[in-house]
Amino acid sequence: MSETPTTIEAGGAPTVRFADFGLAPEIQRALSDQGYVHPTPIQAKAIPIVLQGRDVMGAAQTGTGKTASFSLPIIQLLLPHANTSMSPARHAVRALVLTPTRELAIQVAENVKAYAQHTPLRSTVVFGGMDMKPQTEILRRGVEIVIATPGRLLDHVEQKNISLAQVQMLVMDEADRMLDMGFLPDLQRIINLLPKKRQNLMFSATFSPEIKKLASSFLNDPVTIEVARSNATNTSITQVLYKVDEEQKRNVVEHLIRARDLKQVLVFSNTKIGASRLARYLEQAGIKASAIHGDKTQQERIAALDAFKKGEIDVLVATDVAARGLDITDLPCVINYDLPYNAEDYVHRIGRTGRAGATGDALSVYSDKDERLLADIEKLIKQTITRGELTGFAPSRGFDRGERGERTGDRRGGRRESDNPRAERTERADRGPRTFGAPRRDKIDPWFLKPYEPSAAPRKEVPAAPAASGKPKPKLAALLGGLPKQ
Repeated sequence: MSETPTTIEAGGAPTVRFADFGLAPEIQRALSDQGYVHPTPIQAKAIPIVLQGRDVMGAAQTGTGKTASFSLPIIQLLLPHANTSMSPARHAVRALVLTPTRELAIQVAENVKAYAQHTPLRSTVVFGGMDMKPQTEILRRGVEIVIATPGRLLDHVEQKNISLAQVQMLVMDEADRMLDMGFLPDLQRIINLLPKKRQNLMFSATFSPEIKKLASSFLNDPVTIEVARSNATNTSITQVLYKVDEEQKRNVVEHLIRARDLKQVLVFSNTKIGASRLARYLEQAGIKASAIHGDKTQQERIAALDAFKKGEIDVLVATDVAARGLDITDLPCVINYDLPYNAEDYVHRIGRTGRAGATGDALSVYSDKDERLLADIEKLIKQTITRGELTGFAPSRGFDRGERGERTGDRRGGRRESDNPRAERTERADRGPRTFGAPRRDKIDPWFLKPYEPSAAPRKEVPAAPAASGKPKPKLAALLGGLPKQ
């Protein structure tokens, strides 16, 4: 292992063409089908080095084409093993790509399939949240390239649906995110299942000290390729901050969407319930919106993404599950409804816009309680984000669709819902009519309000018991044997 890996600063290379890399005609044909002629800086520097069989750590901003940087040379290097045989033994897994999220796994798999479409190489994707049976059937038929999330891959390993004994190339895409999500034990288990002799590639937008430590444990004399300063944001993205009161954030998001006439915008929330409520609020405001987060089934997430890409919905409200791996063409704007707790997630969030040289806007709303998060973000990206003024925005008062109870109700006649848990509990408990501004008074029987009046009737004297004659009756205890008889 090398403690001082070779570092390459990648700059622009406008004269370089994909044809200069010596890629196979089948791959060149696939690139031509998609209109790709010139590689991005990370692709121009990484592809030749990966083709040499070297280990690589590639650091580049989100949206600069890291997927092609490793998938194109993988296909090229595996072409000698390509065959049309129907025997599963002839299609052993030789390349493994690990991703932190289902969405990123799907995106990488789509790219690999497109680049290898004119070759006999087989590829598939496996991830959780779906039935294992269809994935098992594909794996048992044999594939050369597998794109997987760590947890589901280990599920297939335990059920002996896949063998990793012949893997020649390992790729960790967005490895920093995998560490954030607690995948380190799974990654170590997977690495232990692989052959010792293999090529290792790591690509990410950010490389923390923890990632570098992980890389040093299994990369062999790696070449580090850095397209731009670590954790830098894309210069083609215009970043603006709007400071507002916490209870007005939803109203401000609605105002920004309407004022800018946004028809395709990705909005990020820190919580699943916050994403669902914001999407519902925007729908009630007449804006076509949907939410995507971890509590949604995989089918629901895929359906929401497809609808967003097709333009059937204008706003997709997402948690950070969508911060990595979403590749949406010409996404004009990203809005941070909540500033992320992890400053590095800000870089990945806004990287969903301004991709492949296009311009984009990254808007963020924050309140006083977010000042520390904002300071961490500006320290990470080493720049002060422009503060903006909300032209034409009038803070809502009284009964609106704001945070204070949505008193106007659902335009479609649905049940009202509040984002304030205390108000929500109060509303559940208070089922009856309510007069605002006055304390609630329960109905009281008037009889209990009358003063005490003593009875006028004379008290009847209870006659004394007649004197017992003869022998007294024995006490009950004596009859039961508890006292001696007299």
